[in-house]
Amino acid sequence: MLLAGRALPGCMPPVPLRRAFRRSRSPAPGHKFVLWHVRRNNEIRAALIARDILKLPVRIIFTSAAQRRHSAVPRWLIDQADAVIATTEEAAAFVPNAHAVVHHGVDAERFRPSEDRAAAWQLGQYPGKLGIATIGRVRPEKGTDLFVEAMIGLLPHYPDATALIVGKVTASQRSFQGELKRQIDAAGLTKRIIFTGEIASGQLPQLVRSLSLLVAPARYEGYGMTPLEAMASGVPVIASDTGFFPAFIGANEAGILVDQLDPGQIISSARSMIDSPGEMDRMSSRARQRAINLFGLESEIDGIHRVYEELWT
Repeated sequence: MLLAGRALPGCMPPVPLRRAFRRSRSPAPGHKFVLWHVRRNNEIRAALIARDILKLPVRIIFTSAAQRRHSAVPRWLIDQADAVIATTEEAAAFVPNAHAVVHHGVDAERFRPSEDRAAAWQLGQYPGKLGIATIGRVRPEKGTDLFVEAMIGLLPHYPDATALIVGKVTASQRSFQGELKRQIDAAGLTKRIIFTGEIASGQLPQLVRSLSLLVAPARYEGYGMTPLEAMASGVPVIASDTGFFPAFIGANEAGILVDQLDPGQIISSARSMIDSPGEMDRMSSRARQRAINLFGLESEIDGIHRVYEELWT
């Protein structure tokens, strides 16, 4: 197995595309094809070069999470794949040739609860005793502005709480971030609502397990792993009704589902949870068990392997 393209956490270093082409000339013993499992447009283009231009013995598997119609070019590219894996039943309705629905799983060893959440929070050297975070690129689609509005309304009631906005800010979103910072400054919360920037994948599990609450207020999400990683870490979740968030949370088992575009619901949900520490502890335990039992990494591996075997045979 080789990884080509961008680096992934916990995986071998990626190899240059030329080397991937060379290695694809000879399938492993007992197999007629080399499988290229791709996710992005540039990856499927490279796979098509290998299969259709270089005429290598390659078969292409594409994984799609989008719960909306792809634009024309990606739609055509996906149609060229030998098999398509959708991450949800909804995503399967938007792609051709869907062989299987395989939910993304969470690594419950990497994302695990802290034995001492308070001590874990202090390691991050953030103020206060209670950490609330949203994780994802800073942009309207992720609902970063909804999180800021909710935290401006929530934090004055909890002097020991600090809110973190964890994620990359691209050049196109600098003005969006600037407006959010002006709102935070006007509320006098500059030291308590903090933009951390992007956090390295190796450091992210430690941060997640130190949180008391994760908020995922996205306006749109194809699947969304951050609530699942929080759940595996024993962190309850407040999430908008998008992506696969409802399936993660269940009937308020691992957190609370809120309507999109309503910071008031985020505030009221957070207050109900923070003000009931016993219920919050029970929700934390249920979140961990739900992540392991329903969305464990092993089930994803098994589902993908079945598609591989289908193509090989």
